Amino acid sequence: MSKKFYQVCEPFLNGNESKYVNECLKTNWISSSGEYIEKFEKKFAEFCNVKYGVGCCNGTVALHLAIEALGIGFGDEVIVPSFSMIASSNAVIYSGAKPVFVDSELKTWNMNPSKIEEKITSKTKAIMVMHTYGHPCDMDPIIKIARKHNLYIIEDAAEAHGAMYKGKIIGSLGDVACFSFYSNKIITTGEGGMIVTNNEKVAEKMRSKRSHCFSKVRFIHDDLGYNYRITNIQAALGLAQLEKINDYIEARIRNAKTYNSFLKDVDGITLPPESKDVKNVFWMYGILIDKDKFGMSAKELMDALKENGIETRAFFYPLNKQPFYIKNEKNDIRYPDFKDDCPNAEFLWNNGLYLPSSSNLTKEDIEHISKTVISLKK
Repeated sequence: MSKKFYQVCEPFLNGNESKYVNECLKTNWISSSGEYIEKFEKKFAEFCNVKYGVGCCNGTVALHLAIEALGIGFGDEVIVPSFSMIASSNAVIYSGAKPVFVDSELKTWNMNPSKIEEKITSKTKAIMVMHTYGHPCDMDPIIKIARKHNLYIIEDAAEAHGAMYKGKIIGSLGDVACFSFYSNKIITTGEGGMIVTNNEKVAEKMRSKRSHCFSKVRFIHDDLGYNYRITNIQAALGLAQLEKINDYIEARIRNAKTYNSFLKDVDGITLPPESKDVKNVFWMYGILIDKDKFGMSAKELMDALKENGIETRAFFYPLNKQPFYIKNEKNDIRYPDFKDDCPNAEFLWNNGLYLPSSSNLTKEDIEHISKTVISLKK
């Protein structure tokens, strides 16, 4: 009998997914029109306590649509965390603007609010925050800075469905918020994204741009648009997932508590953060490894766990170290300047990994994974 292989994350489809998708197939509404799109957009906006939801084909283009709908473009700058997936800064570059990187704080692994203001120039138009691995950023000082300098706040909430900051749900704290529904997210449509906002004009701009900016006369276009539409089938999946989102969130939190119970006293392991004034939804269960105390590095532990049938992922590689950006810095004004190091982002990359985090993990699964980690300590 083959040994079980633990994927780092897999989708959990245990609701009305088949029912709703089959309805799309039966009625032939399988493309970018259909009732499930509007239902999903409306229900997800309500979940985030905002007025408007705009579905799109993935989380990266959600960021791109949001940036352009806010009027950000060539010659502008957007503050971005260095410790992030590259989609965050690439979306800025797609729009013609330049990402400006801010280092993380080690307490939460999120952008350090105290480092933001020194990066603001006359070209700065927005601050993009990312709620890393489901832990909300410290938003009060960020909102204060944004208001002082008349800047937009874009929430990259791809990893933070249902997370809370001081009693307010993530997605409702900025001018726009962008979510991903990739297969490893808390809810999934396979590929898919959503932008939420309270600004009607921005929502309408994003709806237009996601579908080629068609005017009232078809095939006459009044602006540059894209084919960033979500399909009715994706929205059907999303609606079914959304019906059970609270169960999935609680499962991720329960996973984290179970992991913590096994790993809390292991010398050389730092557990994931959770500030007292937030609800961390633990999209992924991330840990830091102290090589001197644990006896091996994070990367060595990942290799050893793989040999034991346990898949893991490294933390994000710092955006200020991305080779492609450095190569193009002198030839294209959109690419960032590399004047400052981001030592905390580099520390997180060097020492972090996340363990299997699927919503359908059992206590026995987590116990086995945790005990395997502990057994590898030297």
